[in-house]
Order: sequence, then C-alpha cells, then structure tokens
Amino acid sequence: MVNADAFQLYRGLDTLTAAPTAEERAAAPHHLYGVLDPAETCDAMRYREMALPVIADIHARGRLPIVTGGSGLYLKFLTHGPDPLPPGDPALREKLDLRPLDDLVAELRQLDPVEAARTHLANRRYVSRALEICLLSGRRCSELRDRWTARSRDIDGSLVGLVIRRERAELHRRIEIRTRRMLDQGAIDEVRRNELSATLTKAIGVPQIRDFLAEKTDRETCVERIAAATRQYAKRQETWFRRETWLRPLVWSPGAGVPSAAAIEMLKSR
Repeated sequence: MVNADAFQLYRGLDTLTAAPTAEERAAAPHHLYGVLDPAETCDAMRYREMALPVIADIHARGRLPIVTGGSGLYLKFLTHGPDPLPPGDPALREKLDLRPLDDLVAELRQLDPVEAARTHLANRRYVSRALEICLLSGRRCSELRDRWTARSRDIDGSLVGLVIRRERAELHRRIEIRTRRMLDQGAIDEVRRNELSATLTKAIGVPQIRDFLAEKTDRETCVERIAAATRQYAKRQETWFRRETWLRPLVWSPGAGVPSAAAIEMLKSR
C-alpha cells in the first residue's frame, strides 16, 4: 500500500488524518505513512519525488503497488507528472492586467488563433493565461495543451484504478460519525501539541480545532464546521475524480463487505 493522502504523510497526526490503524498496517506493507515531521512543508512535486522510488522498488520485488488516497492533485502528479505549461509570472501578469481585454484578445488571436477560437474570450483570466503561456514559452498555447492532452490520454490507458462512491446521505452520515470520533479520540491533542507547517494548516480540522482551543467556538460548533468542510471537500473530490476517466466508479452501499472481488476483477481485466 502506497499513500497518496497529502496529510497522512505526516507523523503524530494519525487521528486527525485518519491514518491506517495498526491492524490495517499489519495486513500488508504500508509505505509513505508518517514519514514527514509536522513542521515540514510538502507539495505535489515533492510527493511525486518521494513516491516514484517506492513504487519502483515494489515493482522490482515483483509485488503490486496499490496507491490509495484522496488527494487528487498528488495522485495526478504521481501518475501523469506536472504539465508542461510554464508557471505564472507575476511581473508579466501585472503588465497584462493593465491592458484592455480587447487588446489581449487581439494579441492572442495573432499569436495563437486556435487557442483564441476555443477560449471564452469574455473571461479575462482565461485570455490572460493563454497569452501568458504563449509569451513565456515562445510557442503556441494550443500546441502545448494538445500535446499534453494526447500524452495524458496515453497514460490513462496504462492505469487501472477504482474510485469508491457512496450514496450522498450515507456519505454525510459517515462524515458526521467520523468527525465526532476524531475529536473524541485525540485529534484535539494532536493539534495542540504539534507545530504545524503551512501545508498542515490547510488540513480540514486544523483551523476549526484551533478556534476551539482559542475558545472562539464551542465543541459542537467545531464539530459542525469540520463536518461542513468535509462535505464540501467530498463534493470537490467527486468532481475531480469524475474527470479521471481511468478510474472506474464503484458504489459501496451500507452494510456491504469490502469490494475486494471487484478490485481483483479489475486487475484481471488489464
């Protein structure tokens, strides 16, 4: 098992991050769980650099790496790598922001008519980004994006995965139970005693628990805010993973056993 959850990478926060239990870890070797100090920062690129050697080693031993976790960006970086588009340039963006939209559209049409034709030209942000890519790379934005789309399609064909889906009411019920259990079983102490990096301060539960510790809210409000933030995140996850066409949806109904048969069938069909 190879972790792809951004926050389960950190040690000392097992309850907050719902890290695998000792019993679960005893069932199979687990990698990249609790490997970072809470004060360390991490991003998708660093995660990729950590995970690729682990996966290569598992393959070298003739074993099957099973990557699991809900951090979509981390998983995307692992499977597909970073896209080839140049990162934003604040100085250039500042110059573009000073120009009228019509002027930006005219230049984009001149530099890259294909991208201009498929861009929502009333959206200044879209136009600026497409033009920025052209100016920074010295190439057409459409060429770079089309090449990346084709490469991503090839990568998708080499991947096999499941995305577990639950009925909305069941999902929300589980989130409510999980939130209360998290607070009851030590998440508050984990936040209290650890110095947390900028990465970890984004974890659902951290800002809400910190407000509770600072006596800005009561416990029940803390529970409600964590549950609400988790529901919102779950909705974003559903949208993200729906775009990943290589992931096969698997509906897991209440009371059903672990869907191992479906997972095995998926592997046989490669």
